[in-house]
Amino acid sequence: MELVDFLRETQDAIREELGKDLAPGKVPVSAEELFTEQVMNHMAEQGITFDTNVCHYEAKVSTFKVKISGYSVSDTTDENGFPDRLDLFVSLYKGLDDIEALPDQEVSRAATQGLQFLRLCARTQLSRKLDETNNVYALVTEVERIFGNLDSIRVFVITDARVKTRDYAPQDVEGKQVRVEVMDIQRLFNHLQQGRPRDELVVNFHDLCGSALPSVWVPGSDEDEYDYALTAVPGNALRALYEKYGPRILEANVRSFLGVNSKGVNKGIRDTLRDTPERFMAYNNGIVVVADAAKLDRTRDGSLGILWLQGMQIVNGGQTTASLYFAKKKQADINLDNVRVPAKIIVLKSGSSDAEELISNISRYANSQNVVKQSDLSANKPFHRELEKLSMRTYCPDGVGRWFYERSAGSYKVMLEKDAATVAQKKKLQSEIPPARKLTKPDLAKFLFAWDQKPHLVSLGSQKNFQAFMDELAEREEAGENVIPDADQYREMIAKAIIFKSAHRTIRPLFPAFQANITAYTVSILALQLGGRFSFEKVWQEQAISLQLQKQIAIWAREVDTVLSEGAGGRMISEWAKKQECWWQVRDARYSEAQTNIPEHSISVPLK
Repeated sequence: MELVDFLRETQDAIREELGKDLAPGKVPVSAEELFTEQVMNHMAEQGITFDTNVCHYEAKVSTFKVKISGYSVSDTTDENGFPDRLDLFVSLYKGLDDIEALPDQEVSRAATQGLQFLRLCARTQLSRKLDETNNVYALVTEVERIFGNLDSIRVFVITDARVKTRDYAPQDVEGKQVRVEVMDIQRLFNHLQQGRPRDELVVNFHDLCGSALPSVWVPGSDEDEYDYALTAVPGNALRALYEKYGPRILEANVRSFLGVNSKGVNKGIRDTLRDTPERFMAYNNGIVVVADAAKLDRTRDGSLGILWLQGMQIVNGGQTTASLYFAKKKQADINLDNVRVPAKIIVLKSGSSDAEELISNISRYANSQNVVKQSDLSANKPFHRELEKLSMRTYCPDGVGRWFYERSAGSYKVMLEKDAATVAQKKKLQSEIPPARKLTKPDLAKFLFAWDQKPHLVSLGSQKNFQAFMDELAEREEAGENVIPDADQYREMIAKAIIFKSAHRTIRPLFPAFQANITAYTVSILALQLGGRFSFEKVWQEQAISLQLQKQIAIWAREVDTVLSEGAGGRMISEWAKKQECWWQVRDARYSEAQTNIPEHSISVPLK
């Protein structure tokens, strides 16, 4: 696929989604909002940022023009409970069908608008200009609250054009360094075309350590899938890598950072760093790294070393890496100068057909410092394997189309390339299985838990919600329940996916922020009030929900938003929505009665 083809596919998908918003009585959403949501979701899925939130705000404040399109706050916190990372997004959508270069001045102007939003928040000036009923008010006050504790702040300019300049100098905002990054159509294309966004990660050890990293290099034979190296990484270098890339450098790791109390392992790391740093390499098992490419060079003493690694991922040692960063962050007097971390480096050879499976297995077998739950290795669980099989053999009522269950990341793209030899075949296949019918594992968990009246878990974010989903699945299995879905259960799952997606589409243009939380809670209210007599079969047959149900969702969404806002009491709705007390409050509120003409609901019942 060429870049221009990717651009046109992207615009076609946005126009198709816009067309679904043109039903009578519906408030249309803008193409820019759809593009923003699409790009931010992609960035979150690829570990470039955290779970994202759409939040559109554009205004002139005094003499400054400010704009914000979305934000993302890390779920890692300091000892006082403050998040340590913030990403802000500013959209520059052009609606292009051909590749056009975006002048640097426009990128700089957009970045300045985002930086000015941040600056006014940091100075507590913007909240004074806003009405408290404005949905962006909670974001502004939250940024005011956490700004002083933030370690990393980035402003992303996202655009469907192609930029000329990609590297921008960090900007100073009230004494903090703020990085400016650009996610343009070329960078998006590179991610999806390569299927491995980690290719962007190029770690240069000359920059980090002053020279190539001394290593023992063991080249693989022609038949081997990888080359191999042993080395020791300076503690300051490893800390700097986590500071720059955060969880993204652990993308292929099966576990996230577990905290300093995880069976004493991370606490031991912290204590060793503080008390006997020179013994760290003797005590620590080290890290395992995979990379897509490596460049060798000579070290200061003339021996062989690794100059840089492309696509570097730490597949074992995430606890060690994060512990180094957080230990130094919390105790500035800890000295990492004498700390060395043993490392095994596996450099995959180009053309390896089973690279992703190899990485998965390396991660699985290498992780032994903390117990790895089977739910961490979820793609191979029978539940997901059976869903994949069901999606392959279950056709929609038209007998042509299907849904696609993406059990393994990137398998939808692989399917298109494998099963379509020509452009015409690919278009035909995409019409039968469009991207809108692609269902990922985290998406499925979100759709099912929202209907199961667990919106507070859905609001935790895709990864934590998915972990909760897998934990519940394991508990049901341990209790002797058969959790392997059959064809009827599969169709019901797809119906729930259609309901959630349709609800989001209905809710999205009604609120400038917190749309994901409002959607999850509204679907849970829908399930609570109508679930007992709800026809999933009708949704499956129509592959859509009725206009009457859409109207009902819009009514309840406004009521849910009111209850959420009142309960939040000025806090971020996205944070309040994570608490079970929030769901109890929303669940027990009073709502208007359901309409009596909803086709999917066979018997209307009075609401609370």
